[in-house]
Amino acid sequence: MGGVLIVAEARRGELREISFELVTAAAAVRDGAGGPVVVALIDANAASHAAALAADGVDEVLTINSPVANFEAHIAARALTELIEAEQPALVLLGHTIDSMGFAPAVAARGRLGFASDVVALGWDGGPIARRGAYGDKLVDELEFPGKECTLLTVRAGAFAAATPGSGAAASRAVELDGLSDAARTEHAGFREVPAGDVDITKADFLLSIGRGVAERENIARFEELARRLGATLSVSRPIVDAGWMPGARQVGQSGKTVKPKVYLALGISGAVQHLAGMRSAETIIAVNTDPEAPIFGVAHYGAVVDMFELADELDAKLA
Repeated sequence: MGGVLIVAEARRGELREISFELVTAAAAVRDGAGGPVVVALIDANAASHAAALAADGVDEVLTINSPVANFEAHIAARALTELIEAEQPALVLLGHTIDSMGFAPAVAARGRLGFASDVVALGWDGGPIARRGAYGDKLVDELEFPGKECTLLTVRAGAFAAATPGSGAAASRAVELDGLSDAARTEHAGFREVPAGDVDITKADFLLSIGRGVAERENIARFEELARRLGATLSVSRPIVDAGWMPGARQVGQSGKTVKPKVYLALGISGAVQHLAGMRSAETIIAVNTDPEAPIFGVAHYGAVVDMFELADELDAKLA
C-alpha cells in the first residue's frame, strides 16, 4: 500500500508533543512513500484525541482503544503489529521515547522490518533514508534499508518542529483489534516524578547558554549575572554538567533537555550533534564562537566570530 503510519503518544490524558513532531517528519517523505499519512493512537481514551491528531498533512486518524488505563508495552506491540499488517505502510514513525523503545524494536525484529532508532533527519531515495548520530554524536550516520518493504524508525524529540494540533480535516476511524486484553503482561504501578531542578529551562523564552568556552568554573557566575540582566535564563552544554559545574537540569541536548525558546544565545558552544538536537527548533539562534568553522553556525540565524568574554564586556557596558 505504501504511505506513512505514525504512532502517536498520550500520557495522563494528554497528547505528547512528539506526536505532532512526527507529522512534520512524515511530510518530508510523504511523496516518496507514495501513500497516505495515517496517525494511530493506542490509548484507553483514544477517540477523545482524534480531533487534535487531525493536523494539517494527516490523511486519516485511527483510534485503537487500549483495555488498560496506562501504557503497556505488550499491548502496544500487538496493536502495532496488526496495524502494519492491515495498513501495509512503507514507513512507520514513532518517537524515540521511553514508551516506544519498550516495544518498537521488538515489533521490527519479529516482522523483519528495517529499523533505526534516535533518527534526527529523514530523506527518500527509492526508500527511506535515516540520519542519526554515531560515535557519541561526533559523526552522522546515513542509513538505507534495501530489500525492506516496511521500515520502522524512532525519531528524536525536538528534531522536527511540531505541527499544529487540529489544523487539518482528516477523518477518524475506530479500529477494533482482537486479543489486546490477553496481550498485557505487566501492570502499571504508578508515576514517579523526577525531582525538579532549580529552574525549568524548557519553559524559558530566552536562554543564554554557555559551553566549554567559559574555561573555568569561577567564570560561570559572570554569565549568570549577564543572563539576569538580559532577562534570560542560563543554560549550559554537556561538558559543563560533566565537569560538575552546573546541575543537569540546566543542560541542553540529547542527554539533557530539548528547548524551543524564542531566543537562544549560545556563547562558547561549538555545536556537537547532540547539543544541536536539543535547541535547533529555537525561533532565533544567535551563536558566538571564536572558531568560524564551529558546527553551531550551521543552524544559527545570526553569528559572530568573537570571544565570548569580549562580547560579555560589550554587553555589560551597554547595560550599565
